[in-house]
Amino acid sequence: MFGTMASLVVSTGREKDGLPRVGQWNMMNMKMVNGARVKSWLCFSFARNVQESMITGFCRELARMCQASGMDFALEPVLPVIYVRPDQVERGLKARFHDAMTALGPQRKEIELLIVPDNNGSLYGDLKRVCEIDLGLISQCCLTKQVFKMNKQILANLSLKINVKVGGRNTVADALTRRIPLVTDKPTIIFGADVTHPHPGEDSSPSIAAVVASQDWPEVTKYAGLVSAQTHRQELIEDLYNVTHDPQRGTIHGGMVRELLISFKRTTGEKPERIIFYRDGVSEGQFYQVLLHELDAIRKACASLEANYQPLVTFVVVQKRHHTRLFAHNHNDQSTVDKSGHGASCTVIDSKICHPTEFDFFLCSHAGIKGTSRPAHYHVLWDENNFIADGLQTLTNNLCYTYARCTRSVSIVPPAYYAHLAAFRARFYMEPDSSDSGSISSARKSGSSTSRSTRAAGAGVVRPLPALKDSVKKVMFYC
Repeated sequence: MFGTMASLVVSTGREKDGLPRVGQWNMMNMKMVNGARVKSWLCFSFARNVQESMITGFCRELARMCQASGMDFALEPVLPVIYVRPDQVERGLKARFHDAMTALGPQRKEIELLIVPDNNGSLYGDLKRVCEIDLGLISQCCLTKQVFKMNKQILANLSLKINVKVGGRNTVADALTRRIPLVTDKPTIIFGADVTHPHPGEDSSPSIAAVVASQDWPEVTKYAGLVSAQTHRQELIEDLYNVTHDPQRGTIHGGMVRELLISFKRTTGEKPERIIFYRDGVSEGQFYQVLLHELDAIRKACASLEANYQPLVTFVVVQKRHHTRLFAHNHNDQSTVDKSGHGASCTVIDSKICHPTEFDFFLCSHAGIKGTSRPAHYHVLWDENNFIADGLQTLTNNLCYTYARCTRSVSIVPPAYYAHLAAFRARFYMEPDSSDSGSISSARKSGSSTSRSTRAAGAGVVRPLPALKDSVKKVMFYC
C-alpha cells in the first residue's frame, strides 16, 4: 500500500505552498509560515584560527538569509563579535551577557550565535548548559568549517533551526484546506516520548526521559519539551505524573504530561479531547509493562486537571531497531522505487509481514539517501479513538513532513524524533565530572534544580536535573 504525500504550506514568498517530491522539497522562492522576530543578538567566537572580519561577514550573511526566509532579523549584533577562551565558557558568556543587557536596557535578547571550533570536545555541552539552565538563552552553534564555506545551503539550514528555536514555524501540513486526518475535527494533542540510557559501563549515570507535546492545534508543528532524570536504565517514564505532599500547600499534582496539557490549553484556548502518544525506544518484551504504567499516568494526569476529564488516548510504539527491509517486486516501476533503488517514500505495509491479530504497520516515510532504507515499525498498543488503519497511517506519514530542521521527510514521526533530541540534550545538563574556574561548577545550588527526583539502583536518590528557564521551555530549544 502506498500513502499520499502531505501538502506543505510555506507562506508569503512568490510561491505559497509546495508539494514535496520524492520525500523532499525546496524552499527557493518560499518563506517560512511564521517567521520569528529577533531584534537583538550576540555572536561569540571560541575559535582562535578564524579572523574576526570573517566571522562578522558570516553573521551578516546569516542575518540576511534569515530575513530572506521570512524572519524579522536584525542585521547587526548588539555588540561586536566577542572572542571567549574555550576554557572560560561560563565566565565569558555571563560577563558578555551582562554587558549586552546593560546596552539593551529593558529589551530582551532573543538569540545568541555561537561559533565553535571543529574539535569542540565538551565545549558544546557547556555552552548549552550555561545558555539554557543559567541564562535562559536560545543559542545556535555552528562549526568553523561552516564559516569558511559560507554557502547558501548552510545558511538556509541554520535559518530553519534558528526560526523554530525562537518560536517561529517553518512548514505546516495543509491542515485547513486538506484537513489532517484525526486532528482537525476536534482539539488533539500529539505527544512524543523517549528514554535515553547511559553508555555501557556507566553504572551510576541516570537515564534521561523526555516528553514533547504539540502546542499549535489545528496544525501540529510546534512542540514544547520537558526532561527528567530517573533510575539507571529504567525504561518506564517515572515522571509522567507525580503527587507530592507539602505541609503548607497540601497535595501537589505534577508531572510532564500534566504540565504539557496545561501549556496546550494556555496556547490554544482548548482542552485536548484526543491524545495521540508516540512512544519511542520500547522493545517487544516491554510493550505491555510500559503501556500499563504510562497509560495509567496519562489518565491520572488528566483526572488531576478536572473532574471526569478523560480524553480518548491512542498509544503507539515507534521502533527503528529491527531487521525488516522493504524492496519492490518491479525495480522499473518509478512509483514504488526511489532513485537509489529502495522502496519509495510514503510506502506502507500493513499485511502479511505484520502481526496477524494486532494493529501494526511498517512505514517508509523518507527517501533513501545512502544505503538501504529502514522503514519504521509502528505498533498500536491502545486505541480508544477507534482509528482505521488508513487514517492513522496517513496522519503518521503527513507528520513526517513537518520536521523543522530540514526540507525532507524523516524516517520516524517528528514528536518521537524531538523527544530523542531533547533527552540527548538533557544529558549535558548533568553535573560534569570535573571543572575549572571558567567552566561549570560541579556543585549547583539546590534552588536551581527541579523537584523531580528518583531512586537509582544501589545509589540512593538520583540527582534531579537543573530546571530549564521558562523562556526556554516554551520553544523548541532542542532542535
